[in-house]
Amino acid sequence: MEIVGLGFFFEDLPVGRRFRTIARTVTDADITGFVNATGMVENLFVDLEYLKTESDIDGRVAPGALVYSFAEGLLVQATMQRTGQAFLNMELDVHAPTLSGDTIHVECEVIEARLTRRPGRGLVRTRNRIVKQDGTVVITYTPLRMVKCRDATLRRSGDGA
Repeated sequence: MEIVGLGFFFEDLPVGRRFRTIARTVTDADITGFVNATGMVENLFVDLEYLKTESDIDGRVAPGALVYSFAEGLLVQATMQRTGQAFLNMELDVHAPTLSGDTIHVECEVIEARLTRRPGRGLVRTRNRIVKQDGTVVITYTPLRMVKCRDATLRRSGDGA
């Protein structure tokens, strides 16, 4: 019987493939729990009076690291179960705040895909855009991941490997 929810293999991720995740709402409880777990007790995240009197941001701000972590969770659930092998690198840019009550999803585009010398593995880089309910892009990041191949014999050729 087929198992649903398994990840994409290298062969499923050609350059240009695009997809999006389901959405998730960021709550006050999420922010509090994340701040407490990580020790990110910056005023922007824990002092609502400070936000009212000193900040240009109107609302309770979620740490960018929390928003990125939720995005990764949405992606892992949908694309990497049993096929993801390693997270190798990324660049990340924060463009706008995410507030308590915002609902986010991730839009992905494969921008690089190549086999490794070792059989059965490929490297895939995606451009991930974390988008709020109103269409605002809050974070972009470009992770490079090692992913299993469906065909365990596939490998990069032409380099003597």
